[in-house]
Amino acid sequence: MLNRLIEYGAAHGLRAEPGFAPKAVRWALSFAEDGRFLGVVELGEAGQKRNPGRTFPVCPTLGQPELVRTRGCHFLIEAASVVALHGAEEGDENTLRKHRCFIQHLENAFGDGPVGKAAATLGNADELVRIRAALADHAVRPTDRVTVRVGGQFPVESDDWHAWWRTYRAGIFADDSASAETPKMRCLVTGDLVEPAPTHDEKIRALGAVGGLAVGCALTSFKEPAYQSYGLKQSYNAAMSTETAKAYCSALNDLIEKHSTRLAGALVVHWFSGRVPDEDDPLPWLQDPSAGAAEADEIDAQRRATELLNAIRAGQRPDLAGNRYYAATVSGAAARVMVRDWMEGSFESLLRAVELWFGDLAIVSRFGDSLAPSPKFLAVLASTVRDLDDVPAPFVSAMWRVAVSDAPIPVSALAQALGRFRVQAMQDDPFNHAGVGLMRAYHVRQQRQKGGSDMSALGPMLNEDHPSKAYQCGRLMAVLARLQHAALGDVGAGVVQRYYAAASSTPALVLGRLVRTSQHHLAKLDKGLAFWYEGVLADIHAKLGDGPPRTLDLEGQSLFALGYYQQIAHMRSSTKKSDETDETRAADAAEGDAHDGRTYQLPL
Repeated sequence: MLNRLIEYGAAHGLRAEPGFAPKAVRWALSFAEDGRFLGVVELGEAGQKRNPGRTFPVCPTLGQPELVRTRGCHFLIEAASVVALHGAEEGDENTLRKHRCFIQHLENAFGDGPVGKAAATLGNADELVRIRAALADHAVRPTDRVTVRVGGQFPVESDDWHAWWRTYRAGIFADDSASAETPKMRCLVTGDLVEPAPTHDEKIRALGAVGGLAVGCALTSFKEPAYQSYGLKQSYNAAMSTETAKAYCSALNDLIEKHSTRLAGALVVHWFSGRVPDEDDPLPWLQDPSAGAAEADEIDAQRRATELLNAIRAGQRPDLAGNRYYAATVSGAAARVMVRDWMEGSFESLLRAVELWFGDLAIVSRFGDSLAPSPKFLAVLASTVRDLDDVPAPFVSAMWRVAVSDAPIPVSALAQALGRFRVQAMQDDPFNHAGVGLMRAYHVRQQRQKGGSDMSALGPMLNEDHPSKAYQCGRLMAVLARLQHAALGDVGAGVVQRYYAAASSTPALVLGRLVRTSQHHLAKLDKGLAFWYEGVLADIHAKLGDGPPRTLDLEGQSLFALGYYQQIAHMRSSTKKSDETDETRAADAAEGDAHDGRTYQLPL
């Protein structure tokens, strides 16, 4: 993973030199070339409440150990409280010392030129009063980052200060380096003999929302004695040069900023070995199947993946052939980065996995008239819990791997989806398409893992000839529920509310009793409709052979649920199709015609 991060940084021109980093700044103090203060300028999206400011790609930066050693401040970019004593309390010697340090840095780096004159203005007590008043007028907070602009130019954008900055940083620990030479070690990443960095001062940012600290987290660090092998402490356990440590941190920070997606309690970052146009990147399709499609384009993600896959195989997209993807799932654990998963593979295999993901999740809509829309990845996760916030981060990582690599769906996911389905059935709530699709996907993938190629046995639509007795028992439960409704209307707690849980686990014990009760319901129907129900019940009993199973395990109960759901959807669809023939159907029933039962459906 570290190798791939460094390759990404090199390919995207990220600066790996220690002491330099990109920074976002919202405010600038503007000065004339003669040092006169001109005013406060808002950078970035001026006027916006959540304006992040302007990002300068190459800024001076110090790690925490360097700041502690110098007892100083950052150079060129600092908090408003340090730059102009804005919001600083009277007598705050620590902030005052940092303020003087900031001015001294400007004078040392730029001499007595325009920037040095601006520094002199910052050191003038009367001018500071004006500057603080201007900052207050713009509602600048003391902790907001501030830089200086002189003569319309930002000194931070020039390279005039780079040489001075390198010399300054080198002198911070010069005494330590002279007194104790660190033996060279083999770099974990490059394989070169290097002087290892004792700590990796660059931190991984933006993990505060997924368990990390707001000040940043360390990816490679060792603290506890159990991790200090062969007497090696701190980061000597994973020896890297300072430049290499800076390189992987810069790359991961850039990916988190530009190519990350939050999934419950984790972040997923991904990139490719070569260039991939945004509209051809299949990973965002998992988050939103319509991502990257034009407004008028209703092609779903599965079809888009299929078309792109066929184009690559036909040689029509040589720019994508041979490309590889890399994806990491990360979260924070206080001051450390937790890498929950790492995946890499060919771009073609990724497309195939996305195609299969949506194909396996496909399910008839609860109304039975078409397939349900392809679900978003978060919708699949949400179908297993009461609230999306309840999804644990390890489960997110596991399901992401399932989607990206065509891995089997965990049994725990099947159990959770089945539990939510059972609640929806017994409370007569609308069924969750993503949850039902997840149960179907579990069985489809199990069959594919065993070498089966024919997935038609458990397709998105009802299969009246499905070989599973559990599936046929679910169908029987759905028909019995509709039969009761046809005979008695809405009775409140009906067959499903009272018996679904027991029937789905011990069908032989429950369904036989319900079938006997159904004879009384048949007697209340008109002759034609009763004949149709008798035909459907007889057809299902024929599929059951010697009768329902005594008990069903977890997989059997999920097949029961699928049979129940698809039978309900099928009957709803048939009802709509037969609405226009109600009068003909009633006339035929009165004449006692022997109908093919498929035409007799009862409206819900």
